[in-house]
Amino acid sequence: LPTGDGVTYQPNPASARNSEHLKYFKFVGQLIGRAIVDEQVLDVHFTRSFYKHMLGQPVSFRDFKMVDASLYKNLTMILEFNLEDLGLDLTFSIEPEDGVSSEVIDLIPNGKNIDVTEDNKAEYVRLICHHKMTASVRSQLDAFLEGFYELIPHELISIFTPQELELILGGMPDIDIDDMENNTSYSGYQRTDETIVNFWSIIRRFTMEEKALFVQFVTGSAKVPLDGFAALQGSEGVQKLSIHKAYNTDLLPTAHTCFNQLDLPAYEDEETLKEKLLVALRHGSEGFGFA
Repeated sequence: LPTGDGVTYQPNPASARNSEHLKYFKFVGQLIGRAIVDEQVLDVHFTRSFYKHMLGQPVSFRDFKMVDASLYKNLTMILEFNLEDLGLDLTFSIEPEDGVSSEVIDLIPNGKNIDVTEDNKAEYVRLICHHKMTASVRSQLDAFLEGFYELIPHELISIFTPQELELILGGMPDIDIDDMENNTSYSGYQRTDETIVNFWSIIRRFTMEEKALFVQFVTGSAKVPLDGFAALQGSEGVQKLSIHKAYNTDLLPTAHTCFNQLDLPAYEDEETLKEKLLVALRHGSEGFGFA
Protein backbone atom coordinates (compact mmCIF):
# COMPACT_ATOMS: atom_id res chain seq x y z
CA LEU A 1 0.00 0.00 0.00
CA PRO A 2 1.56 3.35 -0.99
CA THR A 3 1.43 5.85 1.86
CA GLY A 4 0.58 9.53 1.72
CA ASP A 5 3.95 10.53 0.27
CA GLY A 6 3.42 8.20 -2.71
CA VAL A 7 7.00 6.93 -2.34
CA THR A 8 7.05 4.53 0.61
CA TYR A 9 5.00 1.40 1.23
CA GLN A 10 3.63 -0.68 4.08
CA PRO A 11 1.13 -3.58 4.39
CA ASN A 12 -2.48 -2.82 3.45
CA PRO A 13 -5.06 -3.60 6.17
CA ALA A 14 -7.54 -4.45 3.39
CA SER A 15 -5.36 -7.25 1.97
CA ALA A 16 -7.58 -9.76 3.82
CA ARG A 17 -10.01 -9.45 0.91
CA ASN A 18 -7.70 -11.99 -0.73
CA SER A 19 -8.00 -15.26 1.19
CA GLU A 20 -4.40 -16.14 0.25
CA HIS A 21 -2.91 -12.81 1.30
CA LEU A 22 -0.80 -14.12 4.18
CA LYS A 23 0.92 -16.59 1.85
CA TYR A 24 1.86 -13.67 -0.38
CA PHE A 25 3.23 -11.68 2.54
CA LYS A 26 5.35 -14.64 3.63
CA PHE A 27 6.63 -15.02 0.08
CA VAL A 28 7.54 -11.32 -0.12
CA GLY A 29 9.40 -11.67 3.18
CA GLN A 30 11.35 -14.60 1.75
CA LEU A 31 12.05 -12.66 -1.46
CA ILE A 32 13.43 -9.63 0.38
CA GLY A 33 15.47 -11.83 2.71
CA ARG A 34 16.96 -13.64 -0.29
CA ALA A 35 17.78 -10.34 -2.00
CA ILE A 36 19.74 -9.19 1.06
CA VAL A 37 21.57 -12.53 1.36
CA ASP A 38 22.50 -12.42 -2.33
CA GLU A 39 23.38 -8.69 -2.14
CA GLN A 40 20.78 -7.81 -4.75
CA VAL A 41 19.43 -4.25 -4.71
CA LEU A 42 15.66 -3.79 -4.97
CA ASP A 43 13.89 -0.59 -5.97
CA VAL A 44 11.61 -0.74 -2.96
CA HIS A 45 11.24 1.71 -0.08
CA PHE A 46 9.15 1.02 3.01
CA THR A 47 7.93 3.31 5.77
CA ARG A 48 10.28 3.83 8.70
CA SER A 49 7.86 1.94 10.96
CA PHE A 50 8.00 -1.11 8.66
CA TYR A 51 11.79 -1.19 8.75
CA LYS A 52 11.58 -0.98 12.54
CA HIS A 53 9.24 -3.97 12.59
CA MET A 54 11.77 -5.90 10.48
CA LEU A 55 14.45 -5.03 13.05
CA GLY A 56 12.25 -5.70 16.08
CA GLN A 57 12.47 -2.07 17.25
CA PRO A 58 9.63 -0.05 18.83
CA VAL A 59 7.92 2.44 16.54
CA SER A 60 7.37 6.07 17.53
CA PHE A 61 4.82 8.83 17.01
CA ARG A 62 7.26 10.56 14.66
CA ASP A 63 7.33 7.44 12.45
CA PHE A 64 3.62 7.96 11.80
CA LYS A 65 4.40 10.98 9.59
CA MET A 66 5.34 8.65 6.75
CA VAL A 67 2.22 6.51 7.13
CA ASP A 68 -0.47 9.21 7.09
CA ALA A 69 0.82 12.80 7.08
CA SER A 70 -2.67 14.31 7.23
CA LEU A 71 -3.74 12.29 10.26
CA TYR A 72 -0.35 12.92 11.86
CA LYS A 73 -0.98 16.67 11.67
CA ASN A 74 -4.45 16.20 13.17
CA LEU A 75 -3.07 14.10 16.03
CA THR A 76 -0.38 16.70 16.67
CA MET A 77 -3.10 19.34 17.00
CA ILE A 78 -4.93 17.12 19.48
CA LEU A 79 -1.78 16.95 21.59
CA GLU A 80 -1.04 20.67 21.38
CA PHE A 81 -4.50 22.24 21.73
CA ASN A 82 -7.52 21.89 23.97
CA LEU A 83 -10.08 19.40 22.62
CA GLU A 84 -12.95 21.77 23.37
CA ASP A 85 -11.26 24.54 21.38
CA LEU A 86 -10.86 22.14 18.46
CA GLY A 87 -14.53 21.15 18.67
CA LEU A 88 -13.70 17.45 18.83
CA ASP A 89 -15.85 14.79 20.44
CA LEU A 90 -13.81 11.58 20.39
CA THR A 91 -13.99 8.12 21.88
CA PHE A 92 -11.38 5.37 22.17
CA SER A 93 -12.47 3.71 18.95
CA ILE A 94 -11.67 3.75 15.24
CA GLU A 95 -13.36 2.79 11.99
CA PRO A 96 -12.24 -0.56 10.47
CA GLU A 97 -9.82 -0.50 7.53
CA ASP A 98 -9.71 -4.14 6.48
CA GLY A 99 -12.40 -3.80 3.83
CA VAL A 100 -14.28 -6.70 5.39
CA SER A 101 -15.59 -5.66 8.81
CA SER A 102 -18.09 -2.84 9.32
CA GLU A 103 -17.97 -2.75 13.12
CA VAL A 104 -16.19 0.04 14.97
CA ILE A 105 -12.94 -1.14 16.59
CA ASP A 106 -12.34 -0.46 20.28
CA LEU A 107 -8.83 0.78 21.03
CA ILE A 108 -9.38 -0.26 24.66
CA PRO A 109 -12.12 -2.46 26.18
CA ASN A 110 -15.50 -0.74 25.65
CA GLY A 111 -13.59 2.09 23.96
CA LYS A 112 -16.54 3.30 21.88
CA ASN A 113 -18.21 4.34 25.14
CA ILE A 114 -15.15 6.01 26.72
CA ASP A 115 -14.56 9.68 25.93
CA VAL A 116 -11.18 11.14 25.06
CA THR A 117 -10.32 13.92 27.54
CA GLU A 118 -7.45 16.29 28.15
CA ASP A 119 -6.12 13.84 30.73
CA ASN A 120 -6.10 10.77 28.47
CA LYS A 121 -5.65 12.23 24.97
CA ALA A 122 -1.93 11.32 24.82
CA GLU A 123 -2.90 7.68 25.35
CA TYR A 124 -5.55 8.02 22.62
CA VAL A 125 -2.92 9.31 20.16
CA ARG A 126 -0.55 6.49 21.12
CA LEU A 127 -3.25 3.89 20.54
CA ILE A 128 -4.28 5.37 17.18
CA CYS A 129 -0.69 5.25 15.96
CA HIS A 130 -0.17 1.76 17.34
CA HIS A 131 -3.32 0.59 15.57
CA LYS A 132 -2.38 2.14 12.22
CA MET A 133 1.26 1.06 12.19
CA THR A 134 1.02 -2.27 13.98
CA ALA A 135 -2.28 -3.72 15.20
CA SER A 136 -4.30 -3.30 11.98
CA VAL A 137 -1.61 -5.15 9.97
CA ARG A 138 -0.40 -7.53 12.68
CA SER A 139 -1.18 -10.72 10.73
CA GLN A 140 0.45 -9.34 7.57
CA LEU A 141 3.54 -8.31 9.54
CA ASP A 142 3.80 -11.70 11.21
CA ALA A 143 3.52 -13.52 7.87
CA PHE A 144 6.12 -11.26 6.25
CA LEU A 145 8.53 -11.62 9.17
CA GLU A 146 8.10 -15.39 9.24
CA GLY A 147 9.34 -15.55 5.65
CA PHE A 148 12.01 -12.91 6.15
CA TYR A 149 13.52 -14.53 9.25
CA GLU A 150 13.73 -17.87 7.45
CA LEU A 151 16.50 -16.30 5.37
CA ILE A 152 17.92 -13.77 7.83
CA PRO A 153 17.64 -14.56 11.55
CA HIS A 154 16.49 -11.64 13.69
CA GLU A 155 19.69 -11.58 15.73
CA LEU A 156 21.71 -10.89 12.56
CA ILE A 157 19.55 -8.12 11.09
CA SER A 158 18.85 -6.39 14.41
CA ILE A 159 22.34 -4.83 14.53
CA PHE A 160 21.32 -2.31 11.86
CA THR A 161 19.37 0.94 12.10
CA PRO A 162 16.26 1.51 9.97
CA GLN A 163 18.25 3.96 7.82
CA GLU A 164 20.99 1.39 7.24
CA LEU A 165 18.45 -1.33 6.42
CA GLU A 166 16.85 0.88 3.76
CA LEU A 167 20.25 1.45 2.14
CA ILE A 168 21.12 -2.27 2.33
CA LEU A 169 17.87 -3.16 0.61
CA GLY A 170 17.57 -0.30 -1.88
CA GLY A 171 21.23 0.51 -2.40
CA MET A 172 22.91 3.90 -2.36
CA PRO A 173 20.81 6.45 -4.26
CA ASP A 174 22.35 8.54 -7.02
CA ILE A 175 22.18 12.00 -5.46
CA ASP A 176 22.86 14.98 -7.70
CA ILE A 177 23.84 17.79 -5.32
CA ASP A 178 23.59 20.42 -8.07
CA ASP A 179 20.02 19.30 -8.75
CA MET A 180 19.23 19.34 -5.03
CA GLU A 181 20.65 22.83 -4.57
CA ASN A 182 18.85 24.19 -7.64
CA ASN A 183 15.55 22.92 -6.24
CA THR A 184 15.88 24.23 -2.69
CA SER A 185 14.07 27.28 -1.31
CA TYR A 186 14.92 29.32 1.77
CA SER A 187 13.04 30.97 4.61
CA GLY A 188 14.94 33.37 6.87
CA TYR A 189 18.07 32.81 4.81
CA GLN A 190 19.46 34.05 1.49
CA ARG A 191 21.41 31.74 -0.79
CA THR A 192 24.50 33.89 -0.25
CA ASP A 193 24.36 33.79 3.58
CA GLU A 194 27.46 32.30 5.19
CA THR A 195 25.53 29.48 6.87
CA ILE A 196 23.98 28.39 3.55
CA VAL A 197 27.30 28.63 1.69
CA ASN A 198 28.90 26.49 4.39
CA PHE A 199 25.98 24.07 4.33
CA TRP A 200 26.30 23.30 0.62
CA SER A 201 30.07 23.06 0.91
CA ILE A 202 29.63 20.43 3.62
CA ILE A 203 26.99 18.48 1.68
CA ARG A 204 29.23 18.34 -1.40
CA ARG A 205 32.07 16.85 0.66
CA PHE A 206 29.83 14.24 2.28
CA THR A 207 30.41 10.57 1.49
CA MET A 208 27.74 8.74 -0.52
CA GLU A 209 26.35 7.28 2.72
CA GLU A 210 26.20 10.67 4.42
CA LYS A 211 24.40 12.18 1.42
CA ALA A 212 21.88 9.34 1.55
CA LEU A 213 21.41 9.87 5.29
CA PHE A 214 20.73 13.55 4.65
CA VAL A 215 18.03 12.78 2.09
CA GLN A 216 16.52 10.26 4.52
CA PHE A 217 16.62 12.80 7.34
CA VAL A 218 14.82 15.56 5.44
CA THR A 219 12.38 13.56 3.29
CA GLY A 220 11.89 10.34 5.28
CA SER A 221 13.31 8.11 2.54
CA ALA A 222 16.55 7.78 0.61
CA LYS A 223 14.61 7.44 -2.64
CA VAL A 224 15.11 10.28 -5.12
CA PRO A 225 12.31 10.77 -7.69
CA LEU A 226 13.13 9.73 -11.26
CA ASP A 227 12.63 13.35 -12.33
CA GLY A 228 15.02 14.58 -9.64
CA PHE A 229 14.47 16.89 -6.72
CA ALA A 230 12.09 19.10 -8.71
CA ALA A 231 9.56 16.25 -8.35
CA LEU A 232 10.11 15.66 -4.64
CA GLN A 233 6.82 14.71 -2.98
CA GLY A 234 5.47 15.96 0.34
CA SER A 235 2.19 15.68 2.19
CA GLU A 236 0.51 18.13 -0.20
CA GLY A 237 1.90 16.93 -3.53
CA VAL A 238 5.12 18.23 -5.04
CA GLN A 239 7.13 19.94 -2.29
CA LYS A 240 10.72 20.89 -2.98
CA LEU A 241 13.38 20.86 -0.32
CA SER A 242 13.33 23.96 1.88
CA ILE A 243 15.78 25.29 4.48
CA HIS A 244 14.31 27.41 7.27
CA LYS A 245 16.35 29.48 9.68
CA ALA A 246 16.22 28.27 13.30
CA TYR A 247 17.34 30.66 15.99
CA ASN A 248 18.65 28.45 18.82
CA THR A 249 22.23 27.46 18.01
CA ASP A 250 22.33 25.17 21.06
CA LEU A 251 19.99 22.78 19.25
CA LEU A 252 20.65 20.30 16.45
CA PRO A 253 19.18 20.78 12.98
CA THR A 254 15.69 19.28 12.76
CA ALA A 255 13.53 18.12 9.87
CA HIS A 256 9.84 18.04 8.98
CA THR A 257 9.63 15.12 6.57
CA CYS A 258 6.00 15.87 5.68
CA PHE A 259 7.20 19.07 4.04
CA ASN A 260 10.81 18.15 3.11
CA GLN A 261 11.89 20.96 5.41
CA LEU A 262 15.20 21.39 7.22
CA ASP A 263 15.32 23.77 10.19
CA LEU A 264 18.93 24.93 10.33
CA PRO A 265 20.39 27.18 13.05
CA ALA A 266 23.03 29.75 12.02
CA TYR A 267 25.99 28.09 13.73
CA GLU A 268 29.09 30.20 14.35
CA ASP A 269 31.38 28.33 11.94
CA GLU A 270 31.48 25.59 9.32
CA GLU A 271 33.04 22.98 11.59
CA THR A 272 30.26 23.37 14.18
CA LEU A 273 27.63 23.16 11.45
CA LYS A 274 29.12 19.93 10.10
CA GLU A 275 29.39 18.38 13.56
CA LYS A 276 25.80 19.25 14.52
CA LEU A 277 24.46 18.12 11.15
CA LEU A 278 26.15 14.72 11.31
CA VAL A 279 24.88 14.11 14.85
CA ALA A 280 21.35 14.97 13.70
CA LEU A 281 21.58 12.68 10.65
CA ARG A 282 22.70 9.69 12.69
CA HIS A 283 20.43 10.16 15.69
CA GLY A 284 17.62 12.40 14.51
CA SER A 285 15.02 9.65 14.05
CA GLU A 286 14.76 8.95 17.75
CA GLY A 287 11.51 9.79 19.51
CA PHE A 288 9.26 8.40 22.21
CA GLY A 289 8.39 4.87 21.21
CA PHE A 290 5.74 2.26 21.71
CA ALA A 291 5.56 -1.36 20.59
